[in-house]
Amino acid sequence: MATTTTEATKTSPTNGEDKQSQNLRHQEVGHKSLLQSDDLYQYILETSVYPREPESMKELREVTAKHPWNIMTTSADEGQFLHMLIKLVNAKNTMEIGVYTGYSLLATALALPEDGKILAMDVNRENYELGLPIIEKAGVAHKIDFREGPALPVLDQLVADEKNHGTYDFIFVDADKDNYINYHKRLIDLVKVGGVIGYDNTLWNGSVVAPPDAPMRKYVRYYRDFVLELNKALAADPRIEICMLPVGDGITICRRIN
Repeated sequence: MATTTTEATKTSPTNGEDKQSQNLRHQEVGHKSLLQSDDLYQYILETSVYPREPESMKELREVTAKHPWNIMTTSADEGQFLHMLIKLVNAKNTMEIGVYTGYSLLATALALPEDGKILAMDVNRENYELGLPIIEKAGVAHKIDFREGPALPVLDQLVADEKNHGTYDFIFVDADKDNYINYHKRLIDLVKVGGVIGYDNTLWNGSVVAPPDAPMRKYVRYYRDFVLELNKALAADPRIEICMLPVGDGITICRRIN
């Protein structure tokens, strides 16, 4: 989502204008990083992320970049983080709410053992099928149980059967922010004690600390209050330990303790 520079090439900007242009560029190009320097973010990607990125994830990232809704994808550094986290907690039975083209889903599937499972839910199968051939080529499609449609009815069915309580090792949520609280109310029963839930976008473009009258994109302003509500609820929930990290657009890791 880089901004055009046609006008910038017509005139020589002042220092103030140049700084403002850089800030605007950061807001667009760096929308998946909260770092104040695009160069520093690029350093992280080129030094740590891209050299270790599996070829299938690279291919899916490049395919997704051409999609008009590519702002919805998980960033490469966050994909790397999720991949390692799943291995650290020895996850086997997992869930993902919000799939898009499947970049984070592929990161999870590659990290799971051969008999690992992912219950994946999204309202748009078409987006998922964009990445599915790459997932199949990577040899991990058999780990994925994709369900098209809203997640809440599926979660309600799972919660209704106590056999499902405490059976998930890892759950990743990157979906409709206005339902994050509703998801949490259900997921806390489904994740095992010692298991992990990751909520994406919990710093929401940095808007969580912006003044109410600050300029924001419409979708950022609309979901901002829901993100703030979630962050407050997670901080006060005695059933979990939490860690909020400035990776990607902010991710809060919740470990169930009781």
